[in-house]
Amino acid sequence: MGNDGGSIPTRRELVKYDTRIPTVSELKAVALENLSHAWAHDPLTLEPLDMENVVSDWRGRLYNYESVLKGLMPRDTDDDAASALVNGESPELTFASTGIKSLRDVVKLKFRRYNPPGTKGQAIWACPVTLKELGATTRAVYLVPCGHVFAEAVVKQIQEEVCPECSEPFQTGDIIPLLPTEKADLDRLTARVDELRAKGLTHTRKKDKSVCKKKRKAEEANGDGAAKSQHPKEPRRENGVATKTPSKPGINNAMTASLTARVLAEQEERNKRRRLAAASR
Repeated sequence: MGNDGGSIPTRRELVKYDTRIPTVSELKAVALENLSHAWAHDPLTLEPLDMENVVSDWRGRLYNYESVLKGLMPRDTDDDAASALVNGESPELTFASTGIKSLRDVVKLKFRRYNPPGTKGQAIWACPVTLKELGATTRAVYLVPCGHVFAEAVVKQIQEEVCPECSEPFQTGDIIPLLPTEKADLDRLTARVDELRAKGLTHTRKKDKSVCKKKRKAEEANGDGAAKSQHPKEPRRENGVATKTPSKPGINNAMTASLTARVLAEQEERNKRRRLAAASR
């Protein structure tokens, strides 16, 4: 080409090797690697999972409790753009795609720490019944609503529908596999959450507050709410004296309160830095 003695290479010369289909062992190795990563990292921030403060949604995904709290906080557009990259890597999914709208959509998991003999104090997260290490090589499940985690084989052998750790009752459909990969498990979990939402319940089997708000607004629009507001509830009386009912605190969990305070402090500090940067321009 160009009278320089060269030639145009053909496709046969450029493609020397045919596309090879991965073997079963290679596919299993890739799946195990992905599962190990999911057991060790938060998909929202790619940070290591804190197994003492880990939560799970209805799909069986694992998240750090703090990252879920940050996702539920109101955020600016700049904050969302800044959180798109973490340590130079893109997160596996965004918080909006998880479908988590409140803390009632996640269950706080309770893992058992175990020190096997002869390991020189190196603790592992194990099933409290079999003491088998929980991870990518062991199928694990947790119970709703208590959140205790067991090996799947243990739960299948339970005769009564009560948690072996805390004796709290549960239903057969509330056995949630952790990080499921089989289509049958995913289909069952999808059917379960659809049934709960139809009943106005969340993943934790608590009432969905958003559904209650929509129902209340609909009643007010139809005139039902206005009629109710004309007859306010009378205060409770004791010995002829009216007393006020004590209001419940907004956050009654110490860990949730501390994490929320930390998140709010971080947002306030970030806003201060932005104001200072804008003033210096």
